[in-house]
Formats: sequence, C-alpha cells, structure tokens
Amino acid sequence: MMKDRPNDLLLLAGQVLAVIMQIFVAIGAAAVVIALPVLLFARDAINAEIAAEIGETATGLPMMPVIGLLFVALALLAMLFVFLGKLRAIIATVGEGDPFVPDNARRLNLMAWLLLAIQLLAVPAAGLGLLLAKWADQFEHQDITIDAGIDFTGILMVVLLFILARVFKHGAAMREDLEGTV
Repeated sequence: MMKDRPNDLLLLAGQVLAVIMQIFVAIGAAAVVIALPVLLFARDAINAEIAAEIGETATGLPMMPVIGLLFVALALLAMLFVFLGKLRAIIATVGEGDPFVPDNARRLNLMAWLLLAIQLLAVPAAGLGLLLAKWADQFEHQDITIDAGIDFTGILMVVLLFILARVFKHGAAMREDLEGTV
C-alpha cells in the first residue's frame, strides 16, 4: 500500500499542474481575444498617445504585425490548451490503472502533431516580433530583443511523443491479443 502512494501523489501533481496550466492558458487566450478588438478600435488613440509621449516624429504602431502576432499567439494558446487536455486524459487513465488503451495512443499522436505545429508557428511569431522590434528601435531606451532559433528540445519532444504513441498503440494491441487468448 505504501508503494502506491508516491505514484498517486505524482499523478495528482501532474493533474493539478496540467489544470493550473490550462487555466493560465485560457486566461492568456481571453486576454488576446480582448486585445484584438481593442487594438483595432483604439488604433488612432494608441497612435496619438505614442505621438504625445515620444513626439511627432514617432511612427504609429504597426497594427498588422501586432494583430498578426496576436492571432499567432491565440493559435499557439489554443493548441497548448488542447495539448494539456490530452495530457490530463492520459494521466487519468494511468491513475485508473489502464494506460495502454488505443485512445492514449491517439492522444499522444495528436499531442505530437500539436507540438510540431507549435514549433512551426514559432517561426512567423519570431518574424512578426522582429518587425515590432525594428519599429521600437526608433524610441530611445526601448530595446526589444527577439530570441529566435531552432528549439532542439521541442523537436526532441515531438519525436518522443510520436514514438510513445507507437509504443502505446503496440501495447494496446498486445493487450487485446492477450485478452483474446485468455
């Protein structure tokens, strides 16, 4: 009985962490959804405020890159929310003592595709960020840096999730075969 306790605590911690992360992702997505129309409808007020603060020589906020970046961020947040939901479902099956089910193989496969899409969406996000950084260069003491590059950890995670999906698919098939022979 004592041996199962650490596993139960680990699963509970995983579930709690995934729920907390999903809540933060949902809050972030809500903020982006609110920011989009505010930026569109308050464009002139924002640019007037920039001109008043910096001076008339300042160019207005480049709305298209900002809006593009917000849409990319919204897509990333939506994918991350689904990813965390699939993780919670897998953790739940482990807690029930039945992780090698076909649904978990499908969940892991979807998680790998989502993580791959997140990796790919980071490229246009970095490009849009660079456009905004160039715009910010006109302002004194407003340094914006964009950290862009290949995320080898993310790529490794994608490969790992695809492999785990196959392992779970194979494990579920073996279990079905075993149950059919008993």
